Amino acid sequence: MARSSTASEPGDEPRRLGRLPQADGIYGTIITASVLISAGDELATLPLALSVLLTLAVYWLADVYAQLLAGPHARGSLPTWHDARAALFETWPLVSASFSPLLLLLLAWLLGARSSVAATISLIGAIVMLIIYSWSAARAAKLRGLQVAAVTVVAALIGVLMIVLKNVVLVHLH
Repeated sequence: MARSSTASEPGDEPRRLGRLPQADGIYGTIITASVLISAGDELATLPLALSVLLTLAVYWLADVYAQLLAGPHARGSLPTWHDARAALFETWPLVSASFSPLLLLLLAWLLGARSSVAATISLIGAIVMLIIYSWSAARAAKLRGLQVAAVTVVAALIGVLMIVLKNVVLVHLH
């Protein structure tokens, strides 16, 4: 018997991925920063913004697809459309994490910054968002005190690592 698309039977609720939205925000922010690092000096502002959004859309859809088919909640059947919609909604922060950095990118560009400078400003914004998402995830995970500080410092170090990679490794590739 085929499962209906409504969650009317016990155990027939949509599969939830069970992740904190902040975790998807962290992931989306790192992807955003990675695109800004790799293409920020090469693309004009609007194509760069579109590249960030398209890259995140692909990661978002691929992540949902993989989690629905092979995730811990798989029940030996294909996910329903209801499961897919719920998972897409649950993981939307992976994409929406780019909105603040992209707003900075476009604002800097509209105020006259060259595309590469606007990309750097956006990258700094992405790193700030990474720190905020990490702090928020630590708090949501009920961490306190030094644990929250440690998680936040790790996020800041990831941001510093991204800047170092941009300024050291990619400079040598040109």
